[in-house]
Amino acid sequence: MLSNLRLGAKFNLLLFLAFAISITISGLALSVILNRNVEAQITAKAQILIQTMNSVRHYTSTQINPLLAPRLETDAEFLAQTVPGYSAREVFEDLRKNKDYADFFYKEATLNPTNLRDKADNFESDLVQSFRDNGGQKVLSGFRNFPGGDLYYIARPIAIKSESCLRCHSTPEAAPKSMLATYGKENGFGWKLNEIVGAQIISVPAQEVTNAARQALLFIMLTVCGIFAVTILLINLLLRIAVIKPLIRMATVAHDVSTGKLEADFQQTSHDEIGILADAFNRMKLSLAMAMEMLNQRK
Repeated sequence: MLSNLRLGAKFNLLLFLAFAISITISGLALSVILNRNVEAQITAKAQILIQTMNSVRHYTSTQINPLLAPRLETDAEFLAQTVPGYSAREVFEDLRKNKDYADFFYKEATLNPTNLRDKADNFESDLVQSFRDNGGQKVLSGFRNFPGGDLYYIARPIAIKSESCLRCHSTPEAAPKSMLATYGKENGFGWKLNEIVGAQIISVPAQEVTNAARQALLFIMLTVCGIFAVTILLINLLLRIAVIKPLIRMATVAHDVSTGKLEADFQQTSHDEIGILADAFNRMKLSLAMAMEMLNQRK
């Protein structure tokens, strides 16, 4: 099949095959790189959000809780606003009204929470246990299956760093009366200082990660294909000027010489391989002319 094609067509075919192989390999590698890059960007964004939530928690613990703490013993209903985790979640839900953060979800998954809304599921419990088993581990991230669709998560440990937290979580006897009246005595007790009791988890739909990576990959691939198309046109133009046309001229002269028109000359001013070929053809033509002259003399 290749033997029936012209030189330009053969060159284009080989160039296209080389491009197809290279673009496939580079596309696969680029896809992995872009996915990791998008994950890194989302992780960095989530880390900032977690730091912000920690600031909210600290503000609630040091400034809001002391102001409202006396009412915890007298009010009939527990004031959830005194809980750092409650404040962080409420602030985050308000933040989600911003379209840039609408797809982010925040949870303080706790093994033994006072409010069962914060109860860690099996997957989240494994994350907390992993933080407990590896005390130096500060961040975990990855993908998890979820009924509504896969999620990409970023998690950081929640450790008890303040004695004030133990007032509500050490024993039912030490807990505020309003908290016991609202949540009972069964959950949220037995915590210890410096113990990792849960994990702050921010998650986004995995589709957001893959879509962002695919859009970037598509843009890059289209750009590369466009550059390749322009390159092919330029190469074909240069190939035609520098190679095809000189070869066609040589073929025409060779045809004339073969029919006895020895006055035709292989003109080539370049010193590349085509120039060398032209010189060889000229020497061959000269040798042919001399041989024909000697043959005529003998006759």
